[in-house]
Amino acid sequence: MASLAIQPQMNAARTTEGLALYVHWPFCVSKCPYCDFNSHVRASIDQGEWRDSLLADLAHEAGLLPDRQLNSIFFGGGTPSLMEPSTAEAIIAAAHDHWPVADDLEITLEANPNSAEAARFADLARAGVNRISLGLQSFDDRSLAFLGRAHSAEEGITALEAAQSAVDRVSFDLIYALPGDTEAGWSETLKRALGLGTEHLSLYQLTIEPGTRFATMVAKHEFEPLDSDASAALFELTQNLTLAGGFPAYEISNHARPGAESRHNLAYWRYRDYAGVGPGAHGRRTGMRTVRHKKPENFLAAVTRNGHGIVEEEVLTREEAAHEALVMGLRLAEGIEPEALAQRLGVEYIVDAATWMKYNPAPPTLDGQDFQFVAAPNRFQLPDFFELHVWAWRDNPNGAFVDWNNKVTCEQLHVQEE
Repeated sequence: MASLAIQPQMNAARTTEGLALYVHWPFCVSKCPYCDFNSHVRASIDQGEWRDSLLADLAHEAGLLPDRQLNSIFFGGGTPSLMEPSTAEAIIAAAHDHWPVADDLEITLEANPNSAEAARFADLARAGVNRISLGLQSFDDRSLAFLGRAHSAEEGITALEAAQSAVDRVSFDLIYALPGDTEAGWSETLKRALGLGTEHLSLYQLTIEPGTRFATMVAKHEFEPLDSDASAALFELTQNLTLAGGFPAYEISNHARPGAESRHNLAYWRYRDYAGVGPGAHGRRTGMRTVRHKKPENFLAAVTRNGHGIVEEEVLTREEAAHEALVMGLRLAEGIEPEALAQRLGVEYIVDAATWMKYNPAPPTLDGQDFQFVAAPNRFQLPDFFELHVWAWRDNPNGAFVDWNNKVTCEQLHVQEE
């Protein structure tokens, strides 16, 4: 039978680890047609009420995670650049009060390139933000209009310059594999992106998420997404050009100059603890998954009623945690160290090689390429070509891997159940 929740000694060991803090600001000027994030449009926002509620929610989490060194803060959304700088400053100050902080504390804020928001970058930097992640999404006005973005290409470049003047560390996002995208066009876009003087790029392929306006449009045949072969070719081109340009991929969609990786996001993918605060925020707290109320009004009511915005807390079994850690870790170019991860999470092993070989005595193939695991000493990674098709297992109901013939499931790649 499955083991119990993560052992108390495992939890005790975790209390010596560093901590990341995620703060969700749920408001946007408009809802983009591709977006399935927890974002909301409201005619007016009471900044003082939201500052007080976020501070209360933060205090609740801090009380349950005492004495942890805080390594990063990430303001996500929504559009956190709509937040008053004084609100960001109050949250940063409270975090310093609640926890000892790393000398190189990374404080990231996601921002849109609208001119009104870009005007706040200097004030946000004075509030303590030292890294800005800018949602450029495209350098082309027609693509921006298709994506429902509220800024122009010119505004985007102006905002990027403002961000670079305000803070030393800047990243920006681009969305590619749009209908009609070509290798030649995307190559030119990437070359321009690589020459803009930032240290980090997040390059996302357009995906049609259920419940979005794009999903409705596709169902009505209002446009046709780019086919998978063309998307895969663009992905491969992305890996080659970014590597040649000094921005190797360290995660499926994230590229950075060596040493400029997002430390906050690495905490997620390396399966470390993080406190999640604000509407819809998820967290991972000493073997427990936490979820906040998504709807802003429900979140505010919960904080008033309970002193926090939590709607769900679930204790993870060791096996559940190990499955999550495996999936998250294999997003990274560095892969995972199975033995070290198994020891940290209190399971016998992460990958059962004997069971794998029982079901797969010869590696299956994908378009003529061997589908097999690349194992270096104490290291476990997937070959590069598998990343081209990472979505093939993302929604697998078993929560593990599935190849094109459904041969590789959590029965073949599993965590030992006792």
